[in-house]
Amino acid sequence: QVQLVESGGGLAQPGGSLRLSCAVSGSAYEIHTMGWYRGAPGRRELVADITSVGVINYSDSVKGRFAISRDNAINTAYLQMDNLKPEDTGVYYCRVEWPGLYNYWGQGTQVTVSE
Repeated sequence: QVQLVESGGGLAQPGGSLRLSCAVSGSAYEIHTMGWYRGAPGRRELVADITSVGVINYSDSVKGRFAISRDNAINTAYLQMDNLKPEDTGVYYCRVEWPGLYNYWGQGTQVTVSE
């Protein structure tokens, strides 16, 4: 059973930083794509994702401020969020995917950007 555990959310001031982590367990195969989404279930939008060979996509709203990375040895993805804005507030979900086969979601972690 593949399980995802997110951590690192919390409260930050505008201009501040947070770092999210997503630890994946139970995968018998190399994870193809690891990504971060935000929003409510059924309305989540991609924030950033990264493939096993390092191909990265960012949403336009976070380019230049957020950085996604992964450590394949420990099946963990990270999202470094800098220069946070109030509109970055939301629940952030980790997702892992084997295209055309399976995908799994984490439980979500709350990020709040406010004075």
